[in-house]
Amino acid sequence: MLVGVLLLVVCVLAETVVVDLLSDVTPVLSLDAIYLFGVVLISSIWGLRLGLVTAAVSAMTFGLYVAASTPPPPGMGIAFLANFVAYCVVALLAYSVCGLTRLLAGEVDARVDADLSATMARLLLRTPDPRAAMPTAARGLARTLGLPSASIEPGPVRPREGHTTFPLRGDGTLATLVVPADLTRPTLRRLRDRAVPSLELLLEAAHERERAADALRVSRDQLQRIVDEQTSLRHLATLVARGAPPTEVFDAVAREMGLNLGVEHTVIVRYQPDDTAVVTAGSWNYRGIVEHGSHWVLEPGTVTELVYRTRSPARVNTYTGDGALAKRLRSRGVISSVGCPIMVGNFLWGIAIASASTEEPLPADTERRMREFTELASAAIVNAQSHTDLIASRARVVAAADETRRRIERDLHDGTQQHLVAIALDIRGIEVGLPPELEETRRRLSETAHGMEDALAELQEISRGLHPAILAKGGLKPALTALAGRSPIPVELDVGVPARLPERVEVSIYYVVSEALTNAAKHANASVVRVDLTVEKTLVRLSVRDDGTGGADPDHGSGLTGLTDRVHALGGRMEIISRPGEGTTLFAEIPYQA
Repeated sequence: MLVGVLLLVVCVLAETVVVDLLSDVTPVLSLDAIYLFGVVLISSIWGLRLGLVTAAVSAMTFGLYVAASTPPPPGMGIAFLANFVAYCVVALLAYSVCGLTRLLAGEVDARVDADLSATMARLLLRTPDPRAAMPTAARGLARTLGLPSASIEPGPVRPREGHTTFPLRGDGTLATLVVPADLTRPTLRRLRDRAVPSLELLLEAAHERERAADALRVSRDQLQRIVDEQTSLRHLATLVARGAPPTEVFDAVAREMGLNLGVEHTVIVRYQPDDTAVVTAGSWNYRGIVEHGSHWVLEPGTVTELVYRTRSPARVNTYTGDGALAKRLRSRGVISSVGCPIMVGNFLWGIAIASASTEEPLPADTERRMREFTELASAAIVNAQSHTDLIASRARVVAAADETRRRIERDLHDGTQQHLVAIALDIRGIEVGLPPELEETRRRLSETAHGMEDALAELQEISRGLHPAILAKGGLKPALTALAGRSPIPVELDVGVPARLPERVEVSIYYVVSEALTNAAKHANASVVRVDLTVEKTLVRLSVRDDGTGGADPDHGSGLTGLTDRVHALGGRMEIISRPGEGTTLFAEIPYQA
């Protein structure tokens, strides 16, 4: 920045000298364009801020020069302003053009680097031996970046005189990029920031592919099994991480487990308190054996009973029992089964079963492989329970807060307000009974009574804000109508509530509308607010729209944050859309049970 300021001073002085030299042969007022050189130069190199400063200094310098060298012409102030505006426009254009040029140059470099990465990827990832492709990749790198020379050598390389080395690290130092030491700083930075990371990723990928190919040659089937299993587990872990419903996770666990184990039948079963088991939503080719949702008794000799009794993985190689379940399994072609318990903490929740219709028993590692799938099923159960507990806890907190507000409102209404009313009436009675000669005392009593009435009105307003009595007595429609009546902005109400809703739902909707109307009155500069409330079978939909300035930030302001928490505590969702100049719209959806 200091260099830019110095260059600004030098440019303005030099331009003034040129103007002075040309003023003898050219009208002075026509030489203002000379100062554009410094404006363009400073704006292009040091940015718009210093460019605008240069424009101001140039316009002021030229104006002072004109005023000092000739009698000030009429309209000198307008001419100065015109020059300043023109210089500012030129500074902005120069800054924009320069920025666009830099952006285009950056895009060109990025495309060149992308093409280079693609070329090296083809070289390094298609060859069976990445080391054999390193010389060709180095030549392509030197040719693309305009380097005098470049080489990629396997492993670490000692520093060399006259050269700069870039270790290409992955699992250890995979290779080293060697380039001349006299490269320019931008070229070195481009190598370090773009070429080297790309080469590291490609070499690491090439070595991984090479190792995978070696492992595949040793045991192709085993590697494919591992890849498929990890893919399935990753898919299931993604479902669990995003909070998918347990039934969806169970379906996926049963499906992926069956595909990876290579068995005909898999099922997720939940144990019941009455020593029975029920088939959950998770099933894979099991419908012909046991219908979803059906119960069966824990028969001795079945894998379900063994796991329930031992709380450990178990297997049955042949079903020989006389129970109804064993007979049904034999009739459907099921010969052997392996079961793995689904534990939720120390609690035995259920069992995952894999069954086969072949004479050969399931592999010895089946239990181990199934355990990874049952752990994900257990995680889904824990997540669902934690989410349910969190929602319930938040709902209890909101209910407790509402109850506290209701109690405070009732105490204010039945106690403090009534007491204040009685005091105000007593003061008015004393005022009326005073003799005429005590006019000053009567005036002061009147002022005290008015103050008491104002305090009572404020207390009533606070009481309504804590918990509106009209909401508890009449429901949402009259409560929202009262809110609209107190709003300083016209409110259009469309409240389609056929019957009373649960109290906590009504209170939440009331507070959402109240906060939205307050924000519209304070910040939106709106002329009208539209409130629409519809009730479906199990869902309440609320929208509050205003035609104000918009631009509201829901992340700033405890009011909106508190309302969002309140809606979420009821299992609902709230969304705020507020684009500048397009008003603000608040959507809320709250589920409920009649």
